[in-house]
Amino acid sequence: MTGLTARVRTWEQHGRYVDVDGHRIYLQIRDGTGPTIVFLHGYPSSSYDWRLVLPALAGHRILLFDFLGFGLSAKPADWRYSLLRQADLVESLVAAQTAGPVLIVGHDMGTSVANELMARDIEGRLPFEMAAIALFNGSMVLDKAHLTPAQKVLRSRFGPVLARLSNERVFRAQFARIFSADHPLTADEAADQWALLAHLGGHRIIDRLTYYLHERVEFAERWHGALRDWPGRFELGWAGRDPVCVEAVLQAVRELRPSAPVTRWPALGHYPQLESPGEIAAFVTRFAAASA
Repeated sequence: MTGLTARVRTWEQHGRYVDVDGHRIYLQIRDGTGPTIVFLHGYPSSSYDWRLVLPALAGHRILLFDFLGFGLSAKPADWRYSLLRQADLVESLVAAQTAGPVLIVGHDMGTSVANELMARDIEGRLPFEMAAIALFNGSMVLDKAHLTPAQKVLRSRFGPVLARLSNERVFRAQFARIFSADHPLTADEAADQWALLAHLGGHRIIDRLTYYLHERVEFAERWHGALRDWPGRFELGWAGRDPVCVEAVLQAVRELRPSAPVTRWPALGHYPQLESPGEIAAFVTRFAAASA
C-alpha cells in the first residue's frame, strides 16, 4: 500500500469515516449557516481537490466526501463503479447529514453525478431539496470532449492491462498535461494526488473507475434531458485552457441550457480549484449568496 503524504494525513484528520451500505466513506462537514454546499469531485481525484477553496468559505455549512473507489474511501475491487450508485451515495450522505436545502457544486465526473440527481429531482424522488446547482469543466456531452490518451485506453478492452502497469511516474506525466502552462502541476500536488489514488490499491482499479465514460453515452438522453429540463437555479463555470473539456463541450451544454449564466476563467486548466482557488472561492461565494 502506498503511504499517504503528511499533507494528506493532515487533511484526513479534518474529517471522519462513515459506513454507507457496508462501505467506509470519508466525509468532512464544516459547520456554518445557510444552505449546505455539497461538493462533488472528479476523476481520478477526491474531495482533497477542494481544500484550497474552503478557507474563503468559512461561515458556510459544507459537506464534502470521497466517492466510493476514490481518495480515502473504500475501494472494493469487485464493485461496479456506476454513477447511478455514486448518486445513491450522495442521496444517503445528504439525507443523513443535512437538513434543509442544499447547493450542489460539481466538477468533472461530479457533473454527471449532478445530472443524475437533477433527473431524479425531476422525477420527484430525491430525499432532499436541491436549491441550486453550479457545474464546471465536466465532459457532460462526451462526444464533444477531447479525452486523454490514457482515458481512451482505460475505457477500451486494454484498460485492465494499463491499470496493472500504472505507476507514479506515468500518473504524474498524464496529470500534468491537464493543467495550464501558467499554473503547472506542482511536485507536492502530484505527490498528494498519487498517494490518494494509490491508497488502498486504487491505481489498480483505475480502469473500473472510468466506467462513467460509458455511462455518459448510455445515459446521454436522460442526463442531457435533465440539463435542459431541471427547473431549479443552474450555473456554469468554465476554465478556458482545459485540454479535455474544451469550448465545444461548454457550447453543447449551453445549447441544452441557453439561459444558464457562465463564468469563465480563460487562463486556467482542467482543475481551476487547484490552479486558482481564490477565483473559484469567489465564484462559489457569489453563487451561494445568490441561491440563499
